[in-house]
Amino acid sequence: MDEVWKREEVESPCVKLCIIHEDSGFCMGCYRTRHEIAGWSQMSGEDRRAKMLVLPERAPLIRGKRRGRRG
Repeated sequence: MDEVWKREEVESPCVKLCIIHEDSGFCMGCYRTRHEIAGWSQMSGEDRRAKMLVLPERAPLIRGKRRGRRG
């Protein structure tokens, strides 16, 4: 019965930590930009998979900078 709700799309990388890092412009939870977050539902599966591959490369750009306002 649960098969009805099963979808073949790429899941969102959202981890519900939605804070945009001011300097980089990346979300500190999923590493997407505001534009990428807003457009995620309209992206093709291929585009989503490609984006998922580059997100981990962005993590070092904001690591250690989670100290609040200009910490």
